[in-house]
Amino acid sequence: MNLVIPLKIQNKMARKLWLESQGLCLSPTGSLDLLGIIKKLGFVQLDSIQVVSRAHHHILWSRNKNYREPMLDNLLSNERSIFEHFTHDASVIPMEFLPFWKRQFHRKKEKLDHAKWFKGLPDKHEREVIKNRIDRDGPLSTHAFDTKVDSPGKMWSRPPHKLALDYMWYAGELATSHRINFNKYYDLAERIFPKTLRDLDVSDKDQINWLCNAALDRMGLGLPSELQQYWDAVSVKEVNAWLIGTQANIQEVEVETSEGQWIKAVAPINIEDRLAALKQPTSRLHIINPFDPVIRNRKRLKRLFGFDYRVEMFVPATKRIWGYYVFPILEGHQFIGRIEIKGDRKKSVLKVINFWPENGISWSENQYKKLSLELERMQRFIGVDKVKWHN
Repeated sequence: MNLVIPLKIQNKMARKLWLESQGLCLSPTGSLDLLGIIKKLGFVQLDSIQVVSRAHHHILWSRNKNYREPMLDNLLSNERSIFEHFTHDASVIPMEFLPFWKRQFHRKKEKLDHAKWFKGLPDKHEREVIKNRIDRDGPLSTHAFDTKVDSPGKMWSRPPHKLALDYMWYAGELATSHRINFNKYYDLAERIFPKTLRDLDVSDKDQINWLCNAALDRMGLGLPSELQQYWDAVSVKEVNAWLIGTQANIQEVEVETSEGQWIKAVAPINIEDRLAALKQPTSRLHIINPFDPVIRNRKRLKRLFGFDYRVEMFVPATKRIWGYYVFPILEGHQFIGRIEIKGDRKKSVLKVINFWPENGISWSENQYKKLSLELERMQRFIGVDKVKWHN
């Protein structure tokens, strides 16, 4: 009996593979292929909070410094090359992925049908009234309706029309037409999603197969639970069944953690070629957004990089360790610090509120210089005049 010895991947190589797979390995310069960046990532999370720049804009700018904020809206509203829906959170997804996303519309609808927090949802007839108005008047935002919240004192309470709009959006009956000041405008899905993609019949099994393959390709390697969490459009049970049925296309590996332990993972069948093709990460510093996909899975982040990080905006100020909105600093394949910054557009300044080198890392003069250059690039990106350090 021949025993197959799993490929061992050292921690440094695993870090490089993850950064390369997520578009943070090469220098973020050159001609901009915005849709190509989104395809490489699979999706980009949307977030309304604008401390410096909203998360989706910052994530894209981190991959190419030629990106500017209106460009994403153009892909959504004019080119229709991306659409909005829900992965682990609200996200933009390449439109060509739509045939493999139909199961997620069904999954979300089924979940909401049994969700207690969606109590008060208008019935089917009332929802049809809303759809007919959108059909007649064109894309509408929630501000075009005037139903009231039943329990205004409760957190996350929403008026019935908002529940109806969101339900139909999750179910794929409505889609985002465009946004104005980040307010979503809902339209009929058939006016947003191309007919050729809507009519493409992909079996549920093939959708699962595509989603799992696409996740593994964008991760380079991972645990089964991480494959499930990537899109959050398949269950753990479905991932495990896929792994059993696709053994010819995957490879079991052992990955070294930041603490020197070895754990089992899975990788694409071409993993050795991908590792051999890896280049040295850019020497530039990256100021990473708290919602960047490279750090979203905190357990994976800690295991690969030894970097313990959490977003503290919902933590009471007295209990925060770092600050309200703190950005990790990445150099090469190592997180070397954290910085709290805020864009003040009225005063036209990017404020540096706090800065912390990571424990055990002594910053050189060159690293401080590279940080200053990155802050200046960020200052220009958000359109303010200067960077100001606060003592």
